[in-house]
Amino acid sequence: MNKRTIGMVSGAALAVTLFASAAVNSEPITRSSDTTVVNTTEISKTVRGFKGATPVEIYIKKNKIVKVEALPNRETPQYFAKAKVLLKQFEGKTVKKAAQMEVDGVSGATYSSRALIKNVQQGLNYYKSKK
Repeated sequence: MNKRTIGMVSGAALAVTLFASAAVNSEPITRSSDTTVVNTTEISKTVRGFKGATPVEIYIKKNKIVKVEALPNRETPQYFAKAKVLLKQFEGKTVKKAAQMEVDGVSGATYSSRALIKNVQQGLNYYKSKK
């Protein structure tokens, strides 16, 4: 085989492996002994920032949000860094209160901000429906 063919075969094998591992881990809610994690990758597929999906993981313990983490995405890093600061506003709030919060977007990163807020809201609503 020539180098190009080997590269294409390797790339295809890597893509299949990544897809299979993503399919295995696609459960939106995982529970450990005292913490529940809601992953919005599947829940909020249609929520888009400026360049695509902006999924988050929401960590919940005793019905309070411990932290919200942004997951890998295609947003412009310098703008997304500004937007993800707003995720801290949800920490320490009860699920009910956080789901009702009206959080302002970050100027200069409006699309990313709106998408992150929408992801958190949809993730919390999903959590409440599966509780």
